[in-house]
Amino acid sequence: MTETWNPNGGGVLRLPSGRLVRGRALRRPLPPEGPTPTYAVYLLGKQPPEVPWESHWLRWPDFRLPANRTEAKTVLTEAWNRANTDRVEIACGGGRGRTGTALACLAVLDGVPPQQAVAYVRRHYDRHAVETPWQRGYVRRFGD
Repeated sequence: MTETWNPNGGGVLRLPSGRLVRGRALRRPLPPEGPTPTYAVYLLGKQPPEVPWESHWLRWPDFRLPANRTEAKTVLTEAWNRANTDRVEIACGGGRGRTGTALACLAVLDGVPPQQAVAYVRRHYDRHAVETPWQRGYVRRFGD
């Protein structure tokens, strides 16, 4: 079993099940201390640079929604499943809008009611997470 994230580490969100997921802004360097991800999902409009760990690129332009919502649900479900045993990182450019939206979707998968998932992520990850009305709507519909 992989060593998990430090629950007190920067950007680490504890889901109700106890799973730990790290959200991160790709504009900032990796934290110098602690382990690296074992699996990451990068939410960007263009392909991210190569990384030495397993990763998945989900085309998701800034301030928008995923280009392919079926793929997004599959990828985010995989990330949620892997967060039980792996160090999963979810990241976009600024680490708030797209990352917060994806983390809220993971919270829905973890049992948080869709209408409460944005508030959960804002309370436990970043108070500015999920930046646009359509991102909030996407989270509310994610459980459907």
